[in-house]
Amino acid sequence: MRRSTTGGVQRRGVQLLLGLSLVAAIVTATPNLASAVPPPPPNPSDSDLAAAGAAVDSQSGRVGQLIDLVASANQQLAALDDQVAIRREEVNKALVDLQNARDAADVAAALVSAAQQALADAGTMIASAQQKFDQFAVDDYVKGTGSASITSLLGAQGPQDVLDRAQILKLLASKQNSVLDNLQRARTDQANKDSTARASKQQADQAAADADAKKAEAQNAIDAAVSAQQEQAAQKASIEADRNTAQAELDQARSSAAGLEGQRDQYNHWDQQRQAEQAAIAAAQQAAKEAAAAAATRVAAETAANQLASSLAADERSHTDLDSSPTTTTTKPSTAKPSTAKPSTTKPSTTGKVDTSLTGSAAIELVVDRGMSQLGVQYSWGGGNANGPTKGIRDGGVADSYGDYNKVGFDCSGLMMYAFGGLGIKLAHYTGYQYTAGTQIPSAQMKRGDMIFYGPNASQHVALYLGDGKMLEAPQSGDVVKVSPVRYSGMTPYVVRMID
Repeated sequence: MRRSTTGGVQRRGVQLLLGLSLVAAIVTATPNLASAVPPPPPNPSDSDLAAAGAAVDSQSGRVGQLIDLVASANQQLAALDDQVAIRREEVNKALVDLQNARDAADVAAALVSAAQQALADAGTMIASAQQKFDQFAVDDYVKGTGSASITSLLGAQGPQDVLDRAQILKLLASKQNSVLDNLQRARTDQANKDSTARASKQQADQAAADADAKKAEAQNAIDAAVSAQQEQAAQKASIEADRNTAQAELDQARSSAAGLEGQRDQYNHWDQQRQAEQAAIAAAQQAAKEAAAAAATRVAAETAANQLASSLAADERSHTDLDSSPTTTTTKPSTAKPSTAKPSTTKPSTTGKVDTSLTGSAAIELVVDRGMSQLGVQYSWGGGNANGPTKGIRDGGVADSYGDYNKVGFDCSGLMMYAFGGLGIKLAHYTGYQYTAGTQIPSAQMKRGDMIFYGPNASQHVALYLGDGKMLEAPQSGDVVKVSPVRYSGMTPYVVRMID
């Protein structure tokens, strides 16, 4: 049906005032500023803090004593550890001395054994020489003094014996005194070796005695170290118990002294965070209000744009009308449920009159201004057209539960109709048709003023890209027109650019 231009202008004025009045309710227009401050921590009163301070003052002396006790306990433990370390090293020294003494005893015993063997060998040689000397002396006496006849050799037992006898006879004949001297020297050497053997035996006995003494010292050192360790363990356990008790008291005193101050600090930090959050929200709200007011002012001043939008709305048949017959002019959209029949596949016309006086960035800013002027206007399913917000329609479900059929506002596609209506661009009240209304550009190349779509074939949602990762949208029942971060999940491959 056609609507009168006069009625459209009047409705536009009323709707503009309605949009401005709703700007004050903008809270969700600044997403990510919802309060993230946790619940407040305990906030001790000033009297609690004063009492805690008094308790700290009264315990200051005890705290000092506890600190001294802990330090003294640590010093005693360190001293005991040093004493035990000394005892342990004394054991090591005694064991080394014992092994050295045993080595010396072994050397002395070896010397005694060698001396005794040498003495025995010397005695055997002297006895043999004495026997031979005595025998030849007898023979020589019987046969004549100094005789060296062949008869002296008749009793020889072999060639070596003959040589020995000949040598002896020669010695007896020529050097009897020298032989006697040598025999005496052999006996003297035997006596000396006997004396050395006795000395070695004495040294060996002394070394063995020293080794026994060192063994006793080592055992005593080990016993002393074991005793010291046992005593130290008992003392250490007692001192550690005292230290742990003192440390626990000290920690408790410090905790009591600092506990309430810490709670107050935590509360102050929380309160600062809360105030900063509230200030940020208030600043965002104020900025949104100012942006909406400024946009509304600029939109109201755009006479040509408003006339174009009113003309589009007046010439547009309401998408909620099921009856194709002419009807009387009304400012309320039909409340009948939409038809369940399959819609026509023929794409409707999406272009109408165009304000040729605005192009490029100026045209884009007009579109953005018109959309931003509606910040805070409530969502209404099926609501909105090129001339402004309208009553929504029934859906028999979620929208009805929010009362959208009785609210004046926008749904997502109705908001786009209003934003672009100021340029005389006619858009259908359906996201799928709006997706094919302009030039499709890859979503990665979106620019300010492009329409962003969601869902298969743009069947779920549409929003206006503002730049810097932000978009303007009428999201869902129970919400309002607001600025949101761009959601990339579910986005269509293309955005639609209506203004080159």
